[in-house]
Amino acid sequence: MLLKWVQAFKKYVVGGFAGLLILLPFGHAVASSEQQQLVDKAKLTVEALQNQSEMEQFRKLLAVSKGVVIFPQFLKAGFIVGGAGGTGVLLARNKEGSWSSPAFYTMGQASVGLQIGAEAKELVLLIMTDKGMDAIIKNQVKLGGDLSAAVGPVGKNIGASSTTNMDVDVFSFAKTAGLFIGASVEGSLLDAKDDWQEAYYGKPVTARNIVILRSVDSPAASALKNALKAAEAP
Repeated sequence: MLLKWVQAFKKYVVGGFAGLLILLPFGHAVASSEQQQLVDKAKLTVEALQNQSEMEQFRKLLAVSKGVVIFPQFLKAGFIVGGAGGTGVLLARNKEGSWSSPAFYTMGQASVGLQIGAEAKELVLLIMTDKGMDAIIKNQVKLGGDLSAAVGPVGKNIGASSTTNMDVDVFSFAKTAGLFIGASVEGSLLDAKDDWQEAYYGKPVTARNIVILRSVDSPAASALKNALKAAEAP
């Protein structure tokens, strides 16, 4: 009986935990303000990464990446059966190196084991391959399953060329207790929030329209795009 309850609850966590989290920081705001607040918080996360000396490797990888997903708040909580989730933004780089406007995504993760308490952190995913970008755009991708995911290297002594040749689709970095470290995202599910795309851009639009075709744009996202460009290692 307990095992059945655990399995059922695990499915519930992946499906609904990330969606519930969006109410925590923004519950008092209207929809359009929710999206802009998330974009503004994502900019602060990028600037924090840029300003930490040990994240030089992140900056090198960012400069050759296909795209990035930024979660300004990724919450992990649970007792015996746990879950993690958050809402973030996806941006893509084109061949000229310019960044797209953001598309909105959720990510959820369920786990079973001895755990207690809650932990909030900022999480950034670097998409290193066309395969990775295409899979995320097609929606509901599982990291570590559909795509290879690895803990991002932190430090100054590893060249970007050596890491991009490792056939890794996604590198992950997280900020916990004031420090950015590598973070495992194995088993996490990424899913586009089409209702948020429509709320932000004022019409129905897909993630592909936003980050690949670039059929819509938002001047309010310029600060985030500029922050990403500034964070790239020269």
